[in-house]
This record gives sequence, C-alpha cells and structure tokens, in this order.
Amino acid sequence: MGSGTDAKSAPVLPILIAMVAAAVVGSLIRKHLGADGAIGSFRLVPVFDLVGTLFINLLKMIIVPLILASVISGVASLGSGPDLGRLGGKTLGFYVTTTLLAVLIALFLVNLVQPGVQDGQPVGPSLALTADEQQVAQGVEKNAHASVLDTLKGFVPTNIVDAAANTKLLALVFFAVVFGFFLARIDSPNRETVLGFWQGIFQIMMRITGWVMTLAPVGVFALIAKVVIVSGFAGARPLVIFASCVLAGLLIFGFVALPVLLALVARVNPWRLYPAMAPALLTAFSTASSSATLPLSLDCLERRAGMSKRIAGFVMPLGASVNHAGSALYECAAAMFIAQAYGLHLSFATQFTVVILALITSMGIAGIPAASLVGIAIILGAVGLPAEAIGVLLVFDRLLDMCRTAINVLADAACAVIVARLEGESAVLGASRTDPAII
Repeated sequence: MGSGTDAKSAPVLPILIAMVAAAVVGSLIRKHLGADGAIGSFRLVPVFDLVGTLFINLLKMIIVPLILASVISGVASLGSGPDLGRLGGKTLGFYVTTTLLAVLIALFLVNLVQPGVQDGQPVGPSLALTADEQQVAQGVEKNAHASVLDTLKGFVPTNIVDAAANTKLLALVFFAVVFGFFLARIDSPNRETVLGFWQGIFQIMMRITGWVMTLAPVGVFALIAKVVIVSGFAGARPLVIFASCVLAGLLIFGFVALPVLLALVARVNPWRLYPAMAPALLTAFSTASSSATLPLSLDCLERRAGMSKRIAGFVMPLGASVNHAGSALYECAAAMFIAQAYGLHLSFATQFTVVILALITSMGIAGIPAASLVGIAIILGAVGLPAEAIGVLLVFDRLLDMCRTAINVLADAACAVIVARLEGESAVLGASRTDPAII
C-alpha cells in the first residue's frame, strides 16, 4: 500500500533475506529437532510464536489513533468551498465505486477458487494456525447472528470510547468523518489549532509505523520459521494459490473493470491511459508507495494525458490519501482465505461486513507501509477470526504490495480522467471534442 513521507516502506532486501533464512533455519530445525523444535525440555516453536505475536500486536496497537488522525485530518483538510464540494463529491463517488468493484471481484474469485481449501480439507493445519477451530467457529457464529441491518446500525457509535476500546472501525470512521467535516467549518484560530493537533498525531503515528516496519524482518523470520518447523513446506501450495487469486483479481480490475468505466462514463479510449501513466505505474510498483509516486503521477496526467492542473492537483492527492482499490481487494481476499483455512463458511451478512470493512479500511489507513496487514487485522477481529493468521500472509505480502500499489495509482488516474471529462475537459487522453462525456 502507498506510504507516507515519514514511513516510506518496509525494508525490501532484509525482508527477503529473512524469508529465505526462516525457510532454511526452520527446515533444519524440523529435520534435526522435530516438529516442536525441542532441545531437551526447551522448545523453539513457542519462542518464534512469541516474537511473531509481538510483531502482530505492534501492528494492532497503532490502529485506533492512526485511523482517527488520518481520517479527521484528511476530511478537515478538504475545506468547505462550493466548487470543492461539487468536485469532491464526484471524486469520492468514483473512488467508492471503483473500490467496491475491486472488493466484489476479490469476493467472487476467492469464493470460486477457494484457496483455503485443499483436497476438500481446510489448509489451516498445514499453515500452522494453532487457534482452536471450535472456538474460532463459535466466535464467527456469534458475529454471524448480526444481520445486515445490525451491521449498518454499527456505523453510529453510542460511545466513542467504547468503539475505540473494542476497535469498532465502522463507528470510529463515522465519528472521524463527522468530526473532520465540522472541524473544517469552525472559525479560526480554533480550526487551525485542532487541525494542527490531529495532523501532529498523524505524523507521530506515521513515525511509529515506520519504526514498527523496521522490525518487519524479525517478525517475518519468526512467523515463517514457526510455520516451516511445524508443517514443513506443506503450506506453500495454498499460499501460492491465494497469491495467484489476488494477482488475477488485480489484473481483472486493472485491465477489465477500469477500461469499461473509462469507455462508458468518460468516453475515452481506455488503452491510452496505460502508456500515459507508465512512468508512474513503474515507480509505484518499484517503491510500493503511492505517496512517493504522486509527483510523477501528476506530471503524467498533465503532460502525457492532457489533464488540467486544477483537476489533477485535486483528484490525485486525494486518491493517494484515501483511494486504495487494490489494497481493498487484497484485504477482502485475505480475510476470506483465512476463514476458509479454518474451515468456516461465512454467512451473507458476515461477507457483507467483510466487504464494507475492506472498503473503509482501505480509505481509513491511507499512507501506511504494509497497511493492508492492519486493515486485515481489523476485519478479522470484526468477524471473529484470530489475528494470528496474519503471519502466513507475510510470505508474499511484499510482492503483492508492489502490485496492488501500482493498481492503486492506476485507479486514481482512471478516476481523475472520469472526473476531468465530467467537468468538461475534452482533450484528456485525446478524447474527441465532438464526443462529450456523460454528465
């Protein structure tokens, strides 16, 4: 997922080294010491489990303050002008539409392929997921009793402190949006004082996130080593299938869904967008940072796509902050994969909750390195699944992060083209002046 300026990205080479080292060390321990890694009465597996759990807890620790600070400061910074409201409404409308499309694609693919099931059996044991299956099933069943209407009721918190303590993300985001909306409408100097406070909190949380991600190689090593010691390499196949599902979903979204939207709504040749944005897409892929790619994205839209600075300068920065369709796709796929790995069938209401949370978390935790892991932790907690399963996702997370960041930038650019055409810009992507956009 795209990252901010204070926490650019997880260290790539150390993570790759940690993955290889964990595979080698884990296989050697399994071969010589057995599946529990016992040296006399001392067992290595609980040690690796402790280190991995601490890393996951660090990720979960930053959720509440980061979401509140990010959403409040982001919404308040949009301002309150009438032109801004019209342009912002169109932009956010298409951001929600594209992100929802991405999530539904993920839901369809994972339900179709079922990467969490192998030879008719859940793959949880081969991935060393140690949580008791009966307790997990009870936790999910408890949350499954909630209807879709109950889920929607959860949007409005009765107690914001309780919502924060229990990580009720829907309620937290609703409060943060309302708070930020009215913060932008109070008089100076109070507006600047309160906004500066939340922006300061956001910067602090970004630095904490950057520090947590410097520990990623240690966490990755411990989590992967534990899986290899307990299960060997039996868990490789379902993880490869899962990663393939995510990549297939990203390709369908980026090269089928977005072109259809561009052709039908913007009435432009969608294939012109790809060469126009090529430098930005390659940069997004290599850095896994949509924020770091933002200057190049703006240059590509203005110089290569023929978009005005007014539209590009509004839509793309907003997209880098709140629009992460590729990340939402990944979060939904990961939550469904983990549920399958535990042998669980999620009800319609529970899957609806996953869709809504994937949509919101992809916006609420913008600009965080490996932020999708935090979003997945929120979704798992909401549907009653244990967070321990996040560890298995780290094997392919960096590669998938690079891919979904490129798709994030592509979706931002597609939305910018649509908004520009709706605003009457006829030269975008060489569109014909006699073929106006639908308004």
